[in-house]
Amino acid sequence: MPTVLRIGAFRFYFYSHEPNEPPHIHIDRGDATIKVWLTVVEVAKSRGFRAHEINDLLSMVEEHRTGLLEAWHEYFG
Repeated sequence: MPTVLRIGAFRFYFYSHEPNEPPHIHIDRGDATIKVWLTVVEVAKSRGFRAHEINDLLSMVEEHRTGLLEAWHEYFG
């Protein structure tokens, strides 16, 4: 599970066994987790985050989207 980015308590990472899915990022903080698509920034699934936290996370992903997509393509080819 390569970590791509850390912002505060949030860890942004990929699962190495998901190369056949569209580009996405997983974000964890404690027991809360979210999966966000990167082509169009939207939630794939989420558990444990509140609505305002999800909106903040989507903004973070949007802000770092280019770098996250580059990391995805570099890792998965």
